[in-house]
Amino acid sequence: MRAAALYSAAGSLLLATLSAAPAGSAPGTPEAAESRGTAVAAARARAAGIDFGKCTDMQDMPGTMECGTVSVPLDYAQPRGKQIKLAVSRVRATHKDPGNSKHRVPRQGSLVYNPGGPGGDGLYFPLVGLQPKWKRLAAAYDLIGYSPRGVGRSAPLSCEDPKRFFKSPSEAPSFPSESYKKERIAEAQAYARGCAKRTGSALRFYNSLNNARDLDVLRAALRENRLTFMGASYGTYFGALYATLFPSHVRRMVFDSVVNPSQEQIWYRNNLDQSAAFESRWADFREWVARHDDVYGLGRTAAAVDHNYKKVSAQLAAEPAGGKVGPAELQSAFLQAGYYDDYWPLRAQALSAFVKGDPKPLIEQAGPTTEAAAEAENSNAVYTAVECNDAPWPTDFRVWDRDNTRLARIAPFETWDNVWMNLPCAYWQAPRQQPLDVRTGPGELAPTLILAAERDAATPYDGALELHRRLSGSVLVTERDAGTHGIGGGPNLCINGFLDAYLLEGRLPEQRAACAPHAEPQPKTADDRSQSAPLKESPKGKARG
Repeated sequence: MRAAALYSAAGSLLLATLSAAPAGSAPGTPEAAESRGTAVAAARARAAGIDFGKCTDMQDMPGTMECGTVSVPLDYAQPRGKQIKLAVSRVRATHKDPGNSKHRVPRQGSLVYNPGGPGGDGLYFPLVGLQPKWKRLAAAYDLIGYSPRGVGRSAPLSCEDPKRFFKSPSEAPSFPSESYKKERIAEAQAYARGCAKRTGSALRFYNSLNNARDLDVLRAALRENRLTFMGASYGTYFGALYATLFPSHVRRMVFDSVVNPSQEQIWYRNNLDQSAAFESRWADFREWVARHDDVYGLGRTAAAVDHNYKKVSAQLAAEPAGGKVGPAELQSAFLQAGYYDDYWPLRAQALSAFVKGDPKPLIEQAGPTTEAAAEAENSNAVYTAVECNDAPWPTDFRVWDRDNTRLARIAPFETWDNVWMNLPCAYWQAPRQQPLDVRTGPGELAPTLILAAERDAATPYDGALELHRRLSGSVLVTERDAGTHGIGGGPNLCINGFLDAYLLEGRLPEQRAACAPHAEPQPKTADDRSQSAPLKESPKGKARG
């Protein structure tokens, strides 16, 4: 009887879901088959739900966090074929009003979050409700995190032995020689072969469109008729795909630090734009260090700070610090300062200490964490697979060489590191997709909120403007003259006010709005024991090279 009831419920839901399936797919096309497959999978997931229980394999978790899994098809064109399980986490709504302990806050449903990547793991997201800035949202929503397909516990991808992943110390020439380029081409070819060998024919199904479809199955498994979602960085891209594919399934969506969704930008041109933007953000950091020359002694101008940085890089090329920190590890550590300005005091202090003869802070901050090698290798594999699968890439290295040689003349800091990160896509062995045209018309989609920092390097501001043009009814809120990547729930109270008003009350400004920048970080000295590394997602580029 129970099985019959489940199948009956699933059948009824399937008919309703199919009637609301994405429009625009011609019958008989792969897109139509995948649309039907998503509806089948969502109906099945709603009937099954998620059996949340203790997070048995996660240590030191507060008792309020629960874990479970949801099954999704590997291939949505074959929804009854091979299934993979996505790891899901939850902290139930507290109902506690942080401003009035006697007031019980009504539950508004589930808030699903993705931290970006590709390859970022959102499984620990629900714990953010313990932070004061998230308590109002934690009162009203079940906070839902999950590991996207390929990540962590969710049918994890791997492209090489994690023991070989960290190749330190290593070089990071801003203007590589022809012989160095040949070495990196060979590495990229080997990496692409490793991805194909380790995953086989399933590799093609790790892509952004399937991440969007997985999100709809997760919505159904949570038994939500419409999705409330917040995505940061890459999470904005497949969130935008979701809004395009399933506009009637959206309740509220927040896009925080936006990937440019234009078909022409995915992904090769987006990476060129990113490299250019990092040069400006690198200048912001150096100017901040120069303003605090009394603390760090690295020079009173950005040029003087740059001179010291290059001098340290040359020293590390001659003699790696601790035998493991070379120029590439130095560049990777300072790339984090381009993502998050709360790293600025740490990195400046480490550079200052090295110049004055103490290498320990730099070794601690830039040295590879070998115990995290498996996690880093997995994240890198997912990043590569998704971006390579999503779109066509130039297959002739001469195109990469031409474009990036030209760019490196004005933006040397990140340009070639970005090339080596993405070059396996030139030699990818799985089929490439054509990116979806992200776009919704008037009345198709509930109003959505876009958050962007004006000087964000990882996702340059033009991406937020482009998504705002493409999603009818969206509202853009800008943090002026700031560049931290991922601003929702951060230090800017103005930004958080817009976020809370939207997610808690559905309120948006009538048109674009702006906030003043959050305060710059304060410098810290070597004997300031309060300093510690901020808790952030590892930025792209940290893993390989």
